[in-house]
Amino acid sequence: MDAFVATRPGALAVPREIPFEAADFERVRSLIRAKAGIDLHPGKQNLVYGRLARRLREHGHASFRSYLDALQSDSGPEWQAFINCLTTNLTAFFREAHHFETLAQALPKLAGPVRIWSCAASTGEEPYSIAMTALEALGASAQVRIDASDIDTQVLETARAGVYPLESAMALGDARLRRFFLKGRGVHAGKARVSAELQKLVSFRPFNLLATQWERGVYDAVFCRNVMIYFDRPTQRQVLARLHAALKPGGLLFAGHAENFTDQRDLFELAGKTVYRRAG
Repeated sequence: MDAFVATRPGALAVPREIPFEAADFERVRSLIRAKAGIDLHPGKQNLVYGRLARRLREHGHASFRSYLDALQSDSGPEWQAFINCLTTNLTAFFREAHHFETLAQALPKLAGPVRIWSCAASTGEEPYSIAMTALEALGASAQVRIDASDIDTQVLETARAGVYPLESAMALGDARLRRFFLKGRGVHAGKARVSAELQKLVSFRPFNLLATQWERGVYDAVFCRNVMIYFDRPTQRQVLARLHAALKPGGLLFAGHAENFTDQRDLFELAGKTVYRRAG
């Protein structure tokens, strides 16, 4: 049973099984900003506690200070688990459908082979939606390569497997369900797996957008949606500059519905609803 921790200066006055100081939260904020560029909002204390408390229990730490001390003294796999705990993965097939309509219109005009990057691929619905769009727009012989990356290694395992609740696939309509998915049977009933036709177009890898080693001038389009909202302004500028360099001249950047880069006109010009074209 959770205990109530006495309120004292510097403590977060909420019921906690494990004491969680304001200083602990600020330390977590500093670490995740340095490692992943994520700028945690001050109001995310409950989220941070809920996601990290499990790691403390699993590793036998009685306090956040003990856990964070151990984390910083080691360069091992717990850093990746720490990042995985604090990333948010909300996605769906053909989320923000107008983006895929824009992509479908642009694809026939591009000189192949076409290369597209989904740089926050999460559990895979976005890159597989890109693959479906490409096959529908260009036909089965489409020369398209889709690079899909995410900082969270756990969601990438789901993406590689390509297995989803059947209702998610059924929501795409009968035609797409028949062409692009296999229905599960027996123990897999209620599931659907993306077809080999889709999987062969997509490759998955872990990637941190704060990394300094990026490919340059190789992508016809980049999907980087609902990522920048987690970065502070200097980090946004840094990542946008690298995305600009990664795109071919005239390449398209697809952003999230809450993101606006019209103040970055030296890098991108508005080309549609939350769609930008590489400037210069």
